[in-house]
Amino acid sequence: MMNHKDLDVWKRSIDLVEEIYKLTSNFPSSEIYGLTNQLRRASVSIPSNIAEGAVRKGDKELLYFINIAIGSVAEIETQLIIAERLDYINDGNNVFESAIEVRKLLLGFRNYLNRKE
Repeated sequence: MMNHKDLDVWKRSIDLVEEIYKLTSNFPSSEIYGLTNQLRRASVSIPSNIAEGAVRKGDKELLYFINIAIGSVAEIETQLIIAERLDYINDGNNVFESAIEVRKLLLGFRNYLNRKE
């Protein structure tokens, strides 16, 4: 069993959660149950799934949770595009780059786990 708090991907995903919360605090109040909530839930899902997978038995279970986390990053990327189209954010926002970085880390971690098997 590994300690999820030692994983770079977990640490970086925690940073992404913070960035998402700060970004969405500027969204219109009409979005509190829409994009704001969706972005926040998807972002929190990433480190939560990494943590849950890390305490499970074996790499197969960890891979399952890593794949869920990858899906959450895809949700975030989609929701950020929607927020940009609605002019809630601009394309210069670095949250896009943070989400891409977390996705790359997750894919790398998944590849590592797959090679171990």
